[in-house]
Amino acid sequence: MSGIATASRAWVDAVQGTGAVVRDTRKTTPGLRLLEKYAVRCGGGANHRLGLGDAALIKDNHIAAAGGIGPAVEAVRAAIAGRAGAGAPMLDAEVECDTLDQVKEALAAGCDLILLDNMGLADLRAAVALAGTGRASSWRPAAG
Repeated sequence: MSGIATASRAWVDAVQGTGAVVRDTRKTTPGLRLLEKYAVRCGGGANHRLGLGDAALIKDNHIAAAGGIGPAVEAVRAAIAGRAGAGAPMLDAEVECDTLDQVKEALAAGCDLILLDNMGLADLRAAVALAGTGRASSWRPAAG
């Protein structure tokens, strides 16, 4: 666990002063999830989500089935609202984007979180620059 905390601290220190938040992944070693998540927090990072039910993640296949990012976000929001009416907690609507056009669509759709997936450094920079034009509250670049 000390290695996870140390690596987290190195990333947190690397982005200090930028407004970026270093977050962990849901994918952890079987049986050690809570400890590994704790180690990230000890290193100054933040936890993304504990399990699949902690957020609504909209991926490429969902976008294709809904006919676009906007309709996919609307469908997820409707489903979340229906659950909330039944006493379930509200969830964030996250959109996984691998192009700048998708980032623009996600911002226009008003999603809560955008995951930047498989983007090169230039596209990551451009996507983060777009953040000031939308309301997405968090960015997590992801390598793949």
